[in-house]
Amino acid sequence: MTETRLRFPPSPTGYLHIGGARTALYNWLYARKTGGKLILRIEDTDAERSTQESIQGILDGMKWLGIDWDEGPYFQTEFESDHEASATRLLSEGKAYKCFCTKEELDAKREAAQKNKTTYGYDGTCRNLTAAEVAEKEAASMPFVIRFKVPNQDGEIGYDDKVLGYIKAQYTEIEDFVIVRSTGKPLYLLCNVVDDIRDRITHIIRGQDHMTNTIRQVLLYNALEAPIPVFAHMPLTLDLKKAKISKRKHGEIVAVHFYREHGFIPWALSNFLVLLGWSPGDDTEFFSREELIEAFSLERINKTNSIFNYQKNNPKFFTDPKAIAFNEHYLRSMPITEIADMVQPFLEAEGLWDSAYATDRKEWFLQTLDLIRDRFHVLTDFADLGRAYFSDEFPVEAKPLKKNVLKHEGLKEWLPMLADRYEALSEFTLETSEQTARDLATELDIKPGIIMNGMRTVVTGQLAGPSMFDILVTIGQEKVVSRLRNVGRLFEN
Repeated sequence: MTETRLRFPPSPTGYLHIGGARTALYNWLYARKTGGKLILRIEDTDAERSTQESIQGILDGMKWLGIDWDEGPYFQTEFESDHEASATRLLSEGKAYKCFCTKEELDAKREAAQKNKTTYGYDGTCRNLTAAEVAEKEAASMPFVIRFKVPNQDGEIGYDDKVLGYIKAQYTEIEDFVIVRSTGKPLYLLCNVVDDIRDRITHIIRGQDHMTNTIRQVLLYNALEAPIPVFAHMPLTLDLKKAKISKRKHGEIVAVHFYREHGFIPWALSNFLVLLGWSPGDDTEFFSREELIEAFSLERINKTNSIFNYQKNNPKFFTDPKAIAFNEHYLRSMPITEIADMVQPFLEAEGLWDSAYATDRKEWFLQTLDLIRDRFHVLTDFADLGRAYFSDEFPVEAKPLKKNVLKHEGLKEWLPMLADRYEALSEFTLETSEQTARDLATELDIKPGIIMNGMRTVVTGQLAGPSMFDILVTIGQEKVVSRLRNVGRLFEN
C-alpha cells in the first residue's frame, strides 16, 4: 500500500491561531491513525509579511499542543526553482500561455460585464496568439503573466471530497487562470501543487475556504501528470456573528499562545478543537491521545460550520465556555503529579515557587494542589485564587470581607481568642481544629458559622473553597494562628 502522507502548510505571517491548530490536529490524527507521515511545510513566499518570530511561534505552538511532525520544517522559498520549472514545462507543452493583457484592459472588460450584469471571466484574448505575435510583444518588452490553458471541451471535471462528496465544475465555467505573476513569481495556486507533488502528499485536509482553489488545482495535477490527492475539506470555525475566526478580526483571543499563557492544559485545548468540526458518532467528549487517534476518521468530519463562542468581555470565562469546561475536566482528573509540573511555571512567575516543593515538601505540595483544584478553571488560578496557600501576601475579596468579617465587630476579639487556643493545641488536626472552633462559638453563644465564615475569609481571603478544616490543616498551625491574630488589620483598612 502507498504510504499515507499529509502536510500542514502554515503561512508565517502571524501567530498560530486555533483554526490553523485544528487543521494541524486533523492532519496529525489521520497520519497517526494510518501509520503515515506528517510533513511540516512553511509557506513563506510572502516576504513582506513572513517573519522569523511567526515561524518560531508556529513551531512552539505545535510542540505545546503535542503535534509532532515526521519531516520538515521545509520552507517553500527553498523550492522556487521547482515552481518556475513547472511553469516553464506547462508553457512548453502548450498547457499554459503568456498573457499580455494590461490591467487597464482587464478592468475595462470587468466594468463592461458589470454594466451588462453578466459574470466576468477572462475571455482568452491571448490564448491563441501565434508564436510570431508572442515574439513581437516580447521584443517590445511588454509585461506578461502566465495563464493556465483550461481544456477547451464540454463536460465536467471534479473530485471526490471525503467530507462533502463529489465536487464538480463545467470546463466552460472555469476561466484561464494566472499561475505566474508579471514579476515572474509563480502564484500560491501552482506552488502548492508543485510542493505537494514533490512531497508525495496523498491526502489534503484543509478548510472549506480553500475550495475555490481545488478544481483549478485538480487541473494542474492532471496537466503535470501527477496523481490527485484525496481531499477532505473541513468546516470553518465561525464566531457568534457567523464571521470566520481570523487573527486580524479577533486578535489574540484566537491565538494558541494566548491559551498557553492563560493556563490551559495543552491536551484540553486540543480535545476541544478537534470536536469543533468532528464527531465520534456518539456522546463521547473526552479522549486520551490514543483513544482519539483510534476514533478519528475523515468520514466523521462535519459538513456544517462550527461556532467558537468566545467571551470577549468576560474576564473570568475569556473564551468559549465549553473550552473552559474541557480544561476543568482535565485539570480535575489528570494525575496530580502532571498538574504540578504544569503549575510550577505559573507559581514561579508570581514569585510563589519554593524549591522545597520539589524535594522535602513535595508531598505537601501535591496534596495542596489536589485539595484546591476542584474549584479552579485554569492553571493560572493556582497562582491567583490559590495564593493564600503559598504566601502570606494575598488579596481579600470584597464580598466575603463585608459579609463575613466587617459585619461582625466581635470577630476582632473572637478570632484572636481562637488563635490562642489553636496555638495551645499539641495536635493540629481536622478533628481538633473543628472542635476547638465549635467550643469557642458555644462559649460565646454565637452561631458556629460566624466563626467559620470569618475564619475562612481571614485565612484565605475568599468566600468559598474546600472544607474549612482541610484548609487550616493544609496551611498549617503557625500560619493560621498568625492570620487569625491579624484580623484587626481588615477592620482598620
